[in-house]
Amino acid sequence: MSKRLYIQEVATRDGFQIEPDFVPTADKIALIDRLSQTGLAKIEVTSFTSPKAIPNLRDAEEVMRGIRRVPGVEYTVLVPNVKGCERALACAVDEINLVMSASDTHGLANLRMTPEQSLAQFREIIEVTRGSGVFVNASLSTTFGCPFEGEVPEPRVYELVQRLLEIGVQGITLCDTTGMADPTQVERICREALSRWPDAVFTAHFHNTRGMGLANALAALNAGIDRFDASLGGLGGCPYAPGASGNICTEDLVHMFQRMGQATGVDLDQLLQCAASLPELVGHEVPGSVLKAGKADRRYPKPKWMQEAAV
Repeated sequence: MSKRLYIQEVATRDGFQIEPDFVPTADKIALIDRLSQTGLAKIEVTSFTSPKAIPNLRDAEEVMRGIRRVPGVEYTVLVPNVKGCERALACAVDEINLVMSASDTHGLANLRMTPEQSLAQFREIIEVTRGSGVFVNASLSTTFGCPFEGEVPEPRVYELVQRLLEIGVQGITLCDTTGMADPTQVERICREALSRWPDAVFTAHFHNTRGMGLANALAALNAGIDRFDASLGGLGGCPYAPGASGNICTEDLVHMFQRMGQATGVDLDQLLQCAASLPELVGHEVPGSVLKAGKADRRYPKPKWMQEAAV
């Protein structure tokens, strides 16, 4: 039997943050409650950032306090600073997710901070979490390449992972922010990270900008990664990363892993029902493939002439 894979949903934060229209609070809560019933390991509910910076997530407290938590599902939120962390802790979140970039230029464009400045701020945030029992994760953007600088040297990635772990981060997400990664690179970096830090909790986060998202997820799996971020319907993308279309699609990822015999713990039919509600919710079609084509075990009626010939 294959080991359990952990599928972590990010649509309600990573996806909704850049939608052209605000998704009503009650609709967000209803979707998260349905997602909680599908067997997902983790849901990134929202971001405790400034409402001016991301107006689509201005209802963070209401959403976090309004959802029905399901035992066994972890509820995480993005936290940009100490104030955001304090707001998140007041809502009793299970995990906070910090974000920094491996590249100076992307860090300045996205966060107005270099990696060094991000690390300094993380220390302050982690200090606020002490004694709370909350899990601290850090997402390392542009791990596999920067849209401004191009290649990010791999020793730089490993240096930042080491420094994050030293300041008290418990989990690290390796992020392909604009879909620049290739499977050979992914397998190499993920394998090296797992080898150097076997006790750390690593997650892979891919975008499908150039159509290689699932191939990269498979490469990460082959390297030993067992936690994967994905976005329902393939929603999402970074507003400060040119050309960054959506994250890999949750239902497509689950479908692929299940076809391979991998254990995800996810009820794919329930997940597809959630995905089917997205177009009406966000006001446009979504890029997911399995929702359109059906699962690979879908069967179609034979052509009419074949049916008649058989009679």
